[in-house]
Amino acid sequence: MSLPPILSRLRLPVVAAPMFIVSGPDLVIAQCKAGIVGSFPALNAREAAGEPPRLEAWLTRIEEELDRHNQANPDSPAAPFAVNQIVHKTNARLQRDIEICHRHKVPIWITSLGARPEVNEAAHDCGGITLHDIINVTYARKALEKGADGLIAVAAGAGGHAGPQSPFALVQEIRAFFDGPLLLSGAIATGGAVLAAQAMGADLAYIGSPFIATPEANADPAYKQMICDSGAEDIVTTAAITGISGNYLAPSIRNAGLDPVALGTGDPAQLDFASPGGSGKPKAWSQIWGCGMGIGAVEAVIPVADRVAQLAGEYAAAKARIAAL
Repeated sequence: MSLPPILSRLRLPVVAAPMFIVSGPDLVIAQCKAGIVGSFPALNAREAAGEPPRLEAWLTRIEEELDRHNQANPDSPAAPFAVNQIVHKTNARLQRDIEICHRHKVPIWITSLGARPEVNEAAHDCGGITLHDIINVTYARKALEKGADGLIAVAAGAGGHAGPQSPFALVQEIRAFFDGPLLLSGAIATGGAVLAAQAMGADLAYIGSPFIATPEANADPAYKQMICDSGAEDIVTTAAITGISGNYLAPSIRNAGLDPVALGTGDPAQLDFASPGGSGKPKAWSQIWGCGMGIGAVEAVIPVADRVAQLAGEYAAAKARIAAL
């Protein structure tokens, strides 16, 4: 099956992953202008009690800035944007955020940590498509049964909450029963890796961690530099931080006063998006920093436009190299 039009006219076959805290309007707008899908979690738009919903303001700003870009650049319009809805029982804002995204006719909805038919229905009702992230075939089948249009295969090596399976195994098993839009996540940080994802059967790559090391990312400068200074061996996979297995930078774990090799186990019941991290403990994302295993390719903090241009050059070079074999 061919890709839906909204995903088929990108500069590169890349969707930028929504990252908790890190992804905001500055990052999303820069990603879309550079020609890839930019995204952010709806929960990143947090307002103080009594203030109007910040999600509304963020969506308005993104829409207006991308519209101005498109009017000024009719030959190179911006890519569409996506909003990530964390479909978890502790997300008390879910229904409100669904209504806001429906009102703004968000074109791409990314759902995580649960699959609910009503979210897919809301997206379809306003003309959008839904992509659901999964870590195994069981979750993939459930997501499709509940109305998801496409899947994001979160394989081993992905930043944040990552799956344990090899991308080769996960993609091949999904393709045995699903021919719709399939994205692959897991240690993808170069244009060659984007091409490799397509070669094994995915339609697009899903890239997060390299975009933390950009001026537009809402991340501590020390976080950005730690990514530039680290490699795959600096990533710790553990469920002790949030209760669900994830990948984190070992130096940030040590900076939080913990021992990366003696973290213990985690309980899924501790996952709480109303109060991430838990009371009195170092908090995931703000103090203990998520990261994927592909960061050995990230050597400097550079603007999003330059990062995408680098990926594009590597992608073209990889295609030429393979064609010459």
